[in-house]
Amino acid sequence: MDDEPNIAQVATLLADPARAKILWTLIDGTTRPAGELAFAANISAQSASAHLAKLVDGGLLATEALGRHRYYRIANAEVAHMIESMASFSVAVQPRAPRSPALVKKMPSHFLHARTCYDHLAGETAVKVLDGMLKAGWLISEGQDFIVTRAGEKKLTALGIDLEEARTGRRVFARACVDLTQRRYHLGGTLGAALLTLYVKQGWIQRAPRSRVVSITPKGQQAFKKLY
Repeated sequence: MDDEPNIAQVATLLADPARAKILWTLIDGTTRPAGELAFAANISAQSASAHLAKLVDGGLLATEALGRHRYYRIANAEVAHMIESMASFSVAVQPRAPRSPALVKKMPSHFLHARTCYDHLAGETAVKVLDGMLKAGWLISEGQDFIVTRAGEKKLTALGIDLEEARTGRRVFARACVDLTQRRYHLGGTLGAALLTLYVKQGWIQRAPRSRVVSITPKGQQAFKKLY
């Protein structure tokens, strides 16, 4: 049938190790040139050009021209969520390794502590934040998604979160996202993205250029402890 999802096409794009590496390199939400992506995937510039063209045609990457160079980024939040979910699943299915100790040991402590998962917070801090919101009664779980309670609406609005805006559009509002290193949930969706924007704006978090790692400032440490 014409309206059936073409899962095989997407799977074929992701099956190549070089293309998978390119996508994972861009999971931090940055925009990068072809040469940098070729280096990250350990392939030639010519090979990278062919892979990038396939990823753009397949809707997984978006591209823009800046001067004489072309830059690439993850096409949208849905693609980023799919990649992060597949990465988490790949770790989860490893026999007797629910947290993949070998993988975790290779990662620096600051990456495990706090980083971005496309446009929302991930890592140990993000997991604790979600736990705190659930325990405080701001959110209640409903399957993979979360519902904001009346108490949560008051608290989030007081923080400066525009819940009406976060609920608009086709993207999910508040969804459980499996944390790659913690093997527990952190908060994704438009609400997760709005919270990360708030954290940065309030000076609770500092983002590093071209890196998924973020730093929790002293102000942020106090705020997170008080709120959650």
